Amino acid sequence: MTKRLTLIRHAKSSWSNPFADDHARVLNKRGRASATAIGGWLAEKGYLPDMILCSDAQRTRETADLLIPEIDHAPKLRLSSRLYHASPETILEVIHREPSENVAVIGHNPGIGMLAHALVTTPPDHHRFSDYPTCATTVIDFADDIARRKGTCVDFIVPRDLIGTTGSDID
Repeated sequence: MTKRLTLIRHAKSSWSNPFADDHARVLNKRGRASATAIGGWLAEKGYLPDMILCSDAQRTRETADLLIPEIDHAPKLRLSSRLYHASPETILEVIHREPSENVAVIGHNPGIGMLAHALVTTPPDHHRFSDYPTCATTVIDFADDIARRKGTCVDFIVPRDLIGTTGSDID
């Protein structure tokens, strides 16, 4: 059976207070619009995870809270402190403990982007895959177990592909 993994970097967060606790940073206006747009894109494309594994940071939780309502069947959500600024190896460990065949992970860079690069046999033809910006999303299929260099990149998108380059028109 094919396994599907969707890797999502959290949406753009606010730096209005540079001394605020990093774990408690919230999304900014553009980030909220991006998370909603990515949720709509997942639904439109039929990339519907059964389970979302999510870092317990505020910005990742907000990303999940905004994209889940856009998905038709409301996947289960599991928060994990292990995913907060996790390495690719830690993210893989958390994924491997999940029995679902269709999982999404909402996490942080550099770990989430590094994992996306490590899992695919061929990277997508998109100039932003290399730097994995906020709310970048990769959908990867595996014939067997989720393992390095065994995944087929089904799709990759960044919010700018959906909502434009500046976001200044976002209300």
